[in-house]
Amino acid sequence: MATLINASIDLKKIDKTKIKDGQYLYVSISVNDETKFNNNVGIFIAQPKEERDAERQYIGNGRVVWTDNVITLAAPIEESEPSKSTSSSKVSKKQKEEQLPF
Repeated sequence: MATLINASIDLKKIDKTKIKDGQYLYVSISVNDETKFNNNVGIFIAQPKEERDAERQYIGNGRVVWTDNVITLAAPIEESEPSKSTSSSKVSKKQKEEQLPF
């Protein structure tokens, strides 16, 4: 699967209370079949389950610029017990990078 999307976010529309740990903003991105003003991608602040009945707060939009026409769901990451080498607080930067899933 491959899709390339160009998008922009209006930083003035971001509710600062939604920023987690001072640096993370959880967003949801929707890709629509119809286009409006040459855009078919909407970006909005992610809503927890209890807020999903409320109106979405859109913060940006974009468009799909390329796709191979195949979309698949990402497989969930299975949790496993940390190994002795990763549970130590003295993990090197290289070891941390090797643990990243990407």
